Amino acid sequence: MPFVKQQKNKAYFKRYQVKYRRRREGKTDYYARKRLVVQAKNKYNSPKYRLVVRFTNKDIICQIIYAKLQGDFVLSAAYAHELPRYGVKGGLTNWASAYATGLLLARRTLAKLGLADKYEGFAEPDGTVQLIEAAEDAPRPFKAFLDVGLARTSTGARVFGAMKGASDGEEDEERYKKQFSTFIKAGITSDKVEDMYTEAHEAIRENPAAQLAEKKGKPAKPYRRLVALNKKQRLNKIKDAKAAFEASQ
Repeated sequence: MPFVKQQKNKAYFKRYQVKYRRRREGKTDYYARKRLVVQAKNKYNSPKYRLVVRFTNKDIICQIIYAKLQGDFVLSAAYAHELPRYGVKGGLTNWASAYATGLLLARRTLAKLGLADKYEGFAEPDGTVQLIEAAEDAPRPFKAFLDVGLARTSTGARVFGAMKGASDGEEDEERYKKQFSTFIKAGITSDKVEDMYTEAHEAIRENPAAQLAEKKGKPAKPYRRLVALNKKQRLNKIKDAKAAFEASQ
């Protein structure tokens, strides 16, 4: 019998007691969450960080989260919609953008913890699994556990941020124009995609800080507290409304 990956569907969650609402709704795998949150007893009050990766239709969300008794707390976050600031013109939900978003989160977290200068990482990724060695005159490398949620963890899944070529469907001209319309509009051809992401990686390493967007809108009006009217004022208000209506007729 071939190996079949377990899918976290309704039948999967029915095997467990429905103690938690999010388990009943099929939103959280508490079997996996417990093992990502529970800390060893000899590491009292030491946060256990996890790398939470979530995908939407138009964005990628990467966060470093740790749990307390009060709930989850976000240490740092990075989003794919920030990549255009680093030169990525389109394809904000593909494999390459997933890698770039993870890189942005890593550099932003290390900068926040004061470890960016001590751990440079791998400036030229080659697709192989590599581990960071601890420096002698610096704290140990930052460690986090991957939290995939309910996403499938099959080979080549975007949740791993694997680098994949952006040339799928080039043989079909119409499909190519539809799938890579944003790149074509920005003047990015197939031979410029790699350079675009390479430059984006360098820009992320130079400045991983978050940039707050300027709020645009109408100026705030002064707050007016509503005061309750007494009976006489209510009657006068009704009388004035009637008089205005009769005058308009």
